[in-house]
Amino acid sequence: MTLLMGAVAYDAKVVPIWTGFRSWLLRNGLPFDFVLYSHYERQVEDLVAGRVHAAWNSPLAWVRARRLAAAAGRSVRPLVMRDTDRDLRSVVVVRADSGIASLDDLKGQVVGTGAVDSPQATLLPLHHLRVAGANFEVRRFEVGVGLHGDHIGGERDAARALLAGEVAAACMVDANHLLFSREGTLSPGATRILTGTAAYDHCNMTVVDSAPEELVRLFGELLTGMSYADPEVRPLLDLEGLTAWVEGRTSGYGELEAAVDAGGFYDEAGRITADGYRP
Repeated sequence: MTLLMGAVAYDAKVVPIWTGFRSWLLRNGLPFDFVLYSHYERQVEDLVAGRVHAAWNSPLAWVRARRLAAAAGRSVRPLVMRDTDRDLRSVVVVRADSGIASLDDLKGQVVGTGAVDSPQATLLPLHHLRVAGANFEVRRFEVGVGLHGDHIGGERDAARALLAGEVAAACMVDANHLLFSREGTLSPGATRILTGTAAYDHCNMTVVDSAPEELVRLFGELLTGMSYADPEVRPLLDLEGLTAWVEGRTSGYGELEAAVDAGGFYDEAGRITADGYRP
């Protein structure tokens, strides 16, 4: 039997990443293959149905997988995640020269976000603002809908709109705030952070309970055993944005679960209920 994994083709680099990992896994004794999806919703549905054994899931895809599996009397678990998937934060950024000093100052203002399905640039920061009692309008930058924010084009467009004065604030991952300043999307010193979310976790390798147990065990052992010092896998790890695979955990998804419920994105059974969301 071959362990079959799903991955979403959010960028051209996904193909060389998983082709390279596949070659390494095969040489290290794991019968392994992968299939590519155009969006996370179908990948999650196939995972819970058992058409793939594992899925490299976004945090929002994890939430839906857990709900779909529970509704079907099944279970899923996060096998591993990247070291860089733990304890992320999103921030709400304003122009440094704006008069916005508190959340109360957002009243009547427009907040720019990423795509409707971006956990880090839409769901989590908007939930954070609303729980804090902020009152504002939203302008979404719908880039890569269905990719759950893996394509940061929406975040970048929101940042550009902030600098152009088209929105009063913009939501983004704190690391992207730094990235946008380094690359010139945001001028150094032109923005400041108004507020930020609590820490949350990002992607994980989700496995379904019907997957072959011994192959799943070996898959996890091989991934966590990858060394950044290995010249063969180091370029692949760099492309995937990690230095080590670590054990998966569920503790970092509570705020996203709450944001999904508050925004009506999925229902408790994992059905898509977000208004106008069509991946």
